[in-house]
Amino acid sequence: MIISTKIQKKNEKPPPEKLFDPSSDSPFLSFAPQILFWWGGKKQFAFFFFFFPLSNAPLVRMDSTYASSSYPDLSSPAMPTAGGVSRPVKIIPLQHPSVGAGSSSSSSNSPAAFFSGLATKWKRLTFLQFIDGLFPCYRWIRTYRWRDDFQVDLIAGLTIGIMLVPQAMSYAKLAGLEPIYGLYTGFVPIFVYAIFGSSRQLAIGPVALVSLLVSNVLRGIAGPSDELYTELAIVLALMVGILECILGLLRLGWLLRFISHSVISGFTTASAVVIGLSQAKYFLGYNITQSSKIVPLIQSIIAGADQFAWPPFVMGSGILAVLLVMKHLIGEIPQGLPSFSVPKNFGYAKSLIPTAFLITGVAILLVGLGLANIFGSFFSSYPSTGSFSRSAVSNESGAKTGLSGIITGIVMGCALLFLTPLFEFIPQCALAAIVVSAVIGLVEYEEAIFLWRIDKKDFLLWIITCTTTLFLGIEIGVLIGVGVSLAFVIHESANPHIAVLGRLPGTTVYRNVQQYPEAYTYHGIVVVRIDAPIYFANTSYIKDRLRDYEVNVDNSIRRGPEVERIYFVILEMSPVTYIDSSAVQALKDLHQEYRSRDIQIAITNPNREVLLTLSKAGVVELIGKEWYFVRVHDAVQVCLQQVQSLHQTSSPAAESKPNRFERLLKQRGEDLSVAELESGQRKASASRNGDPNLEPLLSHKFTP
Repeated sequence: MIISTKIQKKNEKPPPEKLFDPSSDSPFLSFAPQILFWWGGKKQFAFFFFFFPLSNAPLVRMDSTYASSSYPDLSSPAMPTAGGVSRPVKIIPLQHPSVGAGSSSSSSNSPAAFFSGLATKWKRLTFLQFIDGLFPCYRWIRTYRWRDDFQVDLIAGLTIGIMLVPQAMSYAKLAGLEPIYGLYTGFVPIFVYAIFGSSRQLAIGPVALVSLLVSNVLRGIAGPSDELYTELAIVLALMVGILECILGLLRLGWLLRFISHSVISGFTTASAVVIGLSQAKYFLGYNITQSSKIVPLIQSIIAGADQFAWPPFVMGSGILAVLLVMKHLIGEIPQGLPSFSVPKNFGYAKSLIPTAFLITGVAILLVGLGLANIFGSFFSSYPSTGSFSRSAVSNESGAKTGLSGIITGIVMGCALLFLTPLFEFIPQCALAAIVVSAVIGLVEYEEAIFLWRIDKKDFLLWIITCTTTLFLGIEIGVLIGVGVSLAFVIHESANPHIAVLGRLPGTTVYRNVQQYPEAYTYHGIVVVRIDAPIYFANTSYIKDRLRDYEVNVDNSIRRGPEVERIYFVILEMSPVTYIDSSAVQALKDLHQEYRSRDIQIAITNPNREVLLTLSKAGVVELIGKEWYFVRVHDAVQVCLQQVQSLHQTSSPAAESKPNRFERLLKQRGEDLSVAELESGQRKASASRNGDPNLEPLLSHKFTP
């Protein structure tokens, strides 16, 4: 007979079904030890009725016991408490998804379901939503506030336009092209992106890094003075635009997530150094070898040191003095807007494909940017992308909408129509100085210092990428940097973080014992949390770590019956988002291995997809549905019962026992405390030594 002792609210009577349990094996007339506890009335008085036993049957108290279908007989086993007295555990039922119900969810990831979902979304689009998707500019056009937004857009557009005119000519020279092609690249693509682009601050046009990549690939095919060189630069813009549109439409931008920030920072730093050295000839007054590697550049600079000329060096150092005094000509710049023409010489497209992918990786993956490059190629543009420096200025200038880009394009059009005769008197060292001043900001030495302090692994990745880019070239440097970055990702995935969990005092919360030294564990039970998906690459590592936990006992505080070995391994699987067939087989092997050593596996809080995979593979039935739980605490309670029973059968009887009345009172205080704490009805009780203060906040221990 089990009699409920659950605290009732004022003026509430305990429901009859909670007073007697007809399934109990202990009849009422046998006088098994029982308690009837009543709490009620305005003054909250209590009645205790003790039925002292005529036999040695254990005393049992029952909270509201939630027994799931996967554990149908949880009311019979008892939870050990102080003084050898027991109580049933409180378990939240775990819902097991059926295989039939889960098949639909798994099939939703199929290609047919993907295209079906796209078709459904397409049908649901209204006309305005369709126009918004096709022409993103329509979003800001229909809500534009001329009185509030036009002034800041005008200022931002004029500011970027004034910056872009000299930069565009300088970057075109860096790419090995005539300066006019830089102005072309900063004209038509800007208008196209203002229509099809979604960013209001992104300032597109020629940039230093892309210009260096263009020069690096085209110099191996033709000389800068050849007409073929210019035609291939335009073909490359078309190829980059098509590739960006394809990647954007297929939503493949996630591929760039595998390129870490350390790789990008190291690559841009090395590229900035190479770009700066490549402009040295305009300062030194003599030709140097054109290369994307630092060693040939330095050797060429040293070899021609006897040809050093002071005038270009002084001019380059003082751009204002050069613009006012020097008459060093850079040739005639054609006047007027670019004419429409179809790119030619596609026979060299195969050799341009690697660089097209590299420029696409450097660029921002947007369909609008791809269309800008495609349309720009028909108006004599070479590849363009978003500029970090100009975009930052656009943001600081307060650009509100794409109208600022249109104003920038108008400035570029005016420069092409009316200002090109003035550009003939700009010396080459001045353009070189503009390039150098722009790339100085790309040397991210502060990022290297930051990575050294924060993460030595990322610092090593930065050093590898920067060094290989400097000494082996841009393409090889990027490939090595990305390869090492992927190797780090694979290593982290194959060696996931695994934590031993302990119970925080006064709670039913379990956390990493390394981070929370106050957390305690139980003898004979180890709770392990796997903080990653489980798949073929990390199954061996996880199995090895689990075996280690059987032998290497952690240094945390341990409670419960003292047993000599591990009997239960509880796997907390809430962080596990995915499990594959190799992991399923490894789990089966681990279960058999544990079973041979009399160790039971318990699994807590698996997500629906993981539980469905385990069910399909027969792992749920193999381990047993009764060993799947919602909470870690539920699993620990059940396992602790079994450890208690094993300990009682193996340990001798206690020499002295407290009398029955003392055990009842002690159990009453502890059980009510645990029940209220688990239900969230009150805070943790004071410590046993009578301290009236609540438990302080737990300190966090962060290990490097």
